[in-house]
Amino acid sequence: MKILFIHDESDNVAVALRDLAPGEILEIEIGSKTEKIEVKEPIPFGHKIAIRDIEKGSNIIKYGEVIGIATDKIVKGSHVHVHNIRSLRY
Repeated sequence: MKILFIHDESDNVAVALRDLAPGEILEIEIGSKTEKIEVKEPIPFGHKIAIRDIEKGSNIIKYGEVIGIATDKIVKGSHVHVHNIRSLRY
């Protein structure tokens, strides 16, 4: 069963397909590569998780499109949501 969903190979976030708990080790396929991600904090179903380290001020990429800017450094495996991104739409 898939646990994370990536819309596009260029994405730096994935969507949790169930609630995720800290310490879980997940395998994710990005293109032709398989990577492991350790969940750093609780991530609710439907929310985003960083699949790479994202520097403060860097683009948040989902659907292969920039959806926001990181307001803090976001470590791989961390929750990506309104507390650490600024939307480009509003």
